Order: sequence, then structure tokens, then C-alpha cells
Amino acid sequence: MLTHDDIWTAIDRLAQENGLTASGLARRAGLDPTTFNRSKRVARDGKPRWPSTESISKILEATGTTLPHFVSLVRTEQPGTLPTLPMASLSDLRQAPASDAAANAEADWDAIPVPDISDPKAFAVEITGSEYEPVYRDGDILIVSPAATPRRGDRVMVRTQDGNVTISRLLRQTSRRIDLQPMNGGSEISLTADDVASVSRVVWSSQ
Repeated sequence: MLTHDDIWTAIDRLAQENGLTASGLARRAGLDPTTFNRSKRVARDGKPRWPSTESISKILEATGTTLPHFVSLVRTEQPGTLPTLPMASLSDLRQAPASDAAANAEADWDAIPVPDISDPKAFAVEITGSEYEPVYRDGDILIVSPAATPRRGDRVMVRTQDGNVTISRLLRQTSRRIDLQPMNGGSEISLTADDVASVSRVVWSSQ
């Protein structure tokens, strides 16, 4: 007998097989990116919410997967599976509260398997759009560590007090100021310490 968890696990494993997150799988299939988010798997009254047969059909077609193979992903043991981190797109992150994003990871954030990261508050960010080309392209995934101490030359994610989020290269940081070099080679950015809510080091990328 197939259970609710079995079907969602098979969807997650299909996404991983294709180097995608659950939201990336949904996008490839022409579905809303939030279709397979964790918050969509349980209704507000606590009852399990099942994926539609139409959505399953679309992801099988989009990935060239046969139904028998999809079924084989159900309850398949996968020893050595990597740990996962919560992940939001950069555009979603910019709409999140200005407080520490890692401490406020939304219940409907996606999740992604990652290398071993020692920071328990680390989280992943999916680049959306072309603003960071050629360094980062649409779909690239970064792991950001709030606990890692950034050093000069490191790539960092900076959140300002007004909620703006940007990825830059750290030029210098003092008790009063932080100077940043945009990833696209634009003019240097200088912020006062009072303007900055958090500075987190980028410790890994999917490039």
C-alpha cells in the first residue's frame, strides 16, 4: 500500500536524480514552483495533501521518466544520503523578514541535499535571474553560513536593515563600515555598520 510520504519521497528523489530541487522540478514541468513545497503537502486542517496525477504525469514527461522507474523510487532505501538544508530563492529571500533568515526559515522553503556543513544555521540560496552573471547564473545554488567569519576577498551575502539582500565580494570590514565589490564588477559599495543587519559567508556553490 502506498502512503502519502511514499509518493512525496519519490518526487523528492526524482528531483535529486535530475540535479534539481523540488521547486526546480516543478518549474521544468511547467508547474507553479511551489507545487511540491513542504507546506503544500499538508492542508491547514492537518490532513495530508496528495499530489495530483496530472502533476505527476507532467514531471515524468519533463524528465523522461517511466512510471515503473518512478514507482521504484517509492520506499527505495538510499544509504549514504546527504543531509539537507532549507533553501529559498534569492527573490523569495528578499521578501523575507529583515531578521536573521536562517533563524526564520519558512516552513514552505524547499530543501536540498548538501555536503557536510558544520554551521547548524546554514541555509541554501537559489540564484534567480541574471544580475550576478557571469559569476553566478540563474539556477546556481549557494550555501550561506551565518556562523563563518568572512575574510577579505570572500563572497558574502549581505542583508541591510531595510531588507535588501545582495551577494558581493568583501573588500574590507571594520566596526564602523563595510566595503563591498559587486559581483558584476560595478562600482564599490560602502555601507555603515548601522545599515547592515547581517553578513554571511558563501561557503559553497553548485558551479
